[in-house]
Amino acid sequence: MLDVLILCTGNSCRSILAEALINHLGSNRLHAYSAGSHPTGTVNPNALATLQRNGIPIDGLSSKSWDEFDGKGIDIVITVCDRAAAESCPAYLDGTIRAYWGLPDPAHVSGSEDDITKAFQATYDALHVRISKMLELPLEDMTQVEIVEALSKIGSQSE
Repeated sequence: MLDVLILCTGNSCRSILAEALINHLGSNRLHAYSAGSHPTGTVNPNALATLQRNGIPIDGLSSKSWDEFDGKGIDIVITVCDRAAAESCPAYLDGTIRAYWGLPDPAHVSGSEDDITKAFQATYDALHVRISKMLELPLEDMTQVEIVEALSKIGSQSE
């Protein structure tokens, strides 16, 4: 079982969606956590609603600091902040396998309730595609370099 930490700045939307998806889809191979460099302290209600709408359990999800994972033996760190929007992407855990899967923050979308729901669903869908591709990899038989290359390729592909 590999431990995966999904990082974002606020740990309220994208990283929460990814944590829940990995734990649901990859429960026999991966265990995911999420954290933020500057956590908001609350999970965005739209992220929770998106997970529920898609049949993903939300029990135990919380916004927390990456400090909680210091020394926990994390195998893979995936950062989901959006460099294109000038978000500061946290760097973490030297020597740990790291990948960047930047996505726009759906919490910044304004407009109608339908517009916001569509933005959260689009983020969920993008993460679902990436996580599904990750789960197709023989991670347990790959070297660190191979994992980094494969996860980076997944993160750079458009859905």
